[in-house]
Amino acid sequence: MNRRVTQPRIQDSNLHRVALGEVNEHQNPLTQAFGVTGWPVRFKRGSEIQGEGELAEYFYQIETGAVRSYKLTEDGRRQIIAFHLAGDVIELAATERHCVSSAAAATCVIRVAKRTAIIAMARSSSALASEIWRRIARDQHFAEEHLVALGRKTAAERMTSFLLQMADRSSSRPVVELPLARSDIADYLGLTVETVARILTKLESASVISRNRRQIRLCNHAALLSLHD
Repeated sequence: MNRRVTQPRIQDSNLHRVALGEVNEHQNPLTQAFGVTGWPVRFKRGSEIQGEGELAEYFYQIETGAVRSYKLTEDGRRQIIAFHLAGDVIELAATERHCVSSAAAATCVIRVAKRTAIIAMARSSSALASEIWRRIARDQHFAEEHLVALGRKTAAERMTSFLLQMADRSSSRPVVELPLARSDIADYLGLTVETVARILTKLESASVISRNRRQIRLCNHAALLSLHD
């Protein structure tokens, strides 16, 4: 299946300005590139954005909301590989075809850009190329940490590691916005929904966290770190 996304006309002069770093010195180069060559698309919660095995024709940068990337086992079980939040780009390291499927974990706005356009700009902008490699390395680090958590950590340790990582990625620390269903968190951590609910309740009862709808406040960072270790 080849996915098509309606693309508005982009002026070549704008692409040249991005390559020269002239658009907005306060934005990182990758966001600049998406801002000029990309276009916004709204995805409702649960909508598929890309499918495993499809031709990787586009890059997707989240502007609002959250996205989950996942694989399905042969018997239909889902393992979530990563969550992508505002500013993140889905599968920057993709080759000719997507290695994972991705869907909107919450209603979101995503800026879509042709891979060929971003790659062409990176060839003429060392700053953009460096930013792409930095993000690929960061995503690899997250993947390695996730692998260790699934293989060696207890359920409580997985949850605390997840909360600390989400807090580090949040612009509103120590409040963590989680526009995610419990089933998403469970499939990411390799736990049941019931276990996720039980651990969150225990942490709240111990005044380590407090909850308000989809917001979690980290009330005792030291206690979370001790459980994480």
